[in-house]
Amino acid sequence: MAVPKHVLDELAARRQAIAAGGGGKKIEDRRVKGLMTARDRLDRLFRTGTFQEMGAHIGHAGRHFGTESKVFPADGVVVGTGYVGHRVVAAISQDFTVSAGTLGKMHAQKMVDVMTYALKAGVPVVAFKDSGGARIQEGVDALSGYGTVFYHNVLLSGVVPQIAVIAGPCAGGASYSPALMDFIIMTRTNAHMFITGPQVIKAVTGREVSMDEIGSAEVHAAVSGNVHFIAEDDEHAIDIAQKLLSFLPANNTEDPPHRPWTNMPLDDDGAMATLVPHDPGEPMDVHQIIARLVDEGDFLEVQADWARNLVVGFARIEGMVVGLVANQSTEKAGALDIDASDKGARFIRACNVYNIPLVTLVDVPGFLPGVEQERGGIIRHGAKMLFAYASTTTPKITVILRRAYGGSYLAMCSQEMGADVVYAWPTAEIAVMGAEGAVNILYRKELEAAEDRRAKAVELAAQYRKEFASPYLAASRGYITDIIEPAETRGMVALALRKLLTKRETRPPKKHGHIPL
Repeated sequence: MAVPKHVLDELAARRQAIAAGGGGKKIEDRRVKGLMTARDRLDRLFRTGTFQEMGAHIGHAGRHFGTESKVFPADGVVVGTGYVGHRVVAAISQDFTVSAGTLGKMHAQKMVDVMTYALKAGVPVVAFKDSGGARIQEGVDALSGYGTVFYHNVLLSGVVPQIAVIAGPCAGGASYSPALMDFIIMTRTNAHMFITGPQVIKAVTGREVSMDEIGSAEVHAAVSGNVHFIAEDDEHAIDIAQKLLSFLPANNTEDPPHRPWTNMPLDDDGAMATLVPHDPGEPMDVHQIIARLVDEGDFLEVQADWARNLVVGFARIEGMVVGLVANQSTEKAGALDIDASDKGARFIRACNVYNIPLVTLVDVPGFLPGVEQERGGIIRHGAKMLFAYASTTTPKITVILRRAYGGSYLAMCSQEMGADVVYAWPTAEIAVMGAEGAVNILYRKELEAAEDRRAKAVELAAQYRKEFASPYLAASRGYITDIIEPAETRGMVALALRKLLTKRETRPPKKHGHIPL
């Protein structure tokens, strides 16, 4: 029997009302401002025609938590699944045109339902955050909704990738959901994220601040370190999310999407050697090293504006996905400080849970000295790097480019911290401390007796480097796998990576290690 026309007409009318969200005027107002709607964002994220919505009729009609006179189409959030490239991805997109995207109990339940689906199916989650916060009229039900979302963020953590896109307001408790996810992308305009806004800060502390001072993308990317990527607009944010997904597996039981080259060109790269300064004290931009190491110089840097003395990000080396961790000597001489340690440790652990091999490029003079660093807990924060590398079971390849001094030598994934392969350039110096400091301790009497102390210091520093910091000394003790020319770096790393893709390593059974947070 054919479905009666009036039944089909009702279905079509309901679908049209749901798709209209907060109404044509609100949608048009957003587009005039250059902003996407919740559904626009999903259309842009997924391959055309592959999105299937879940729970579309929730909140569409009928009694709604004491607000019978109001209709909240789709309850202010669109959820479902679709294809990004050839892989299934689950998505959440809050609809600011419907009650300012505020979160109520059923709004939260829809988010949890698609997160549960992602957990069962083993697929990533992308969540577009654009909400005025808790739906006040729902009272404690709204708070309960946030709690269930946070709980499921934690359940999914380390099982499937979670990417948050802050594309509008994200205030108060709402900001903790993206903070619990793996990566945060934030648009430069229209988006703000904070726990307490300017009015609350003024009421409590008396200090007047602007919204941008506490919640802009620039602040979170460069100062607080909360945001991993800044996007110019919604489209750019979605491009970043798609590229990020291209480096990640669907879940923690899969390998990342390696595309190993059939032929492995292992020719030397003579241009690599030209990047090494003649003066060991001169800064060396590690971005230039990375550009020659990875395929076509294509490097997706993570948290590029925060803790710039450490560079982290994703790339491919002859088709194999890697996570790169590198000291940047143009910033703070490449020393590890509190922020760099936090940045490195979190990225290393992300690579580990998603089975991504790590390549570490070392040019580190030590941990940053200073009263502020000591009082700020550099011991605890630096220990996070040690913990992260030691607990990582993915393939780990380390290349010591120049300096590797003291505890920072260990913190940058030395052989003792579990590196599978350690290469060193002939320019490498591996020692308890730098030559200048060591000269004052080891050769103090000779230095004091010298007529020209400066010339003598240079001479003794050269002697120290040869006798105590030579990479050949470390290699003779078995701490270095091989000493290679800079020109050989890409070929040697690529070959070692290919051989390590089958690496399997088990650890003692336990709930989890106790990282020094």
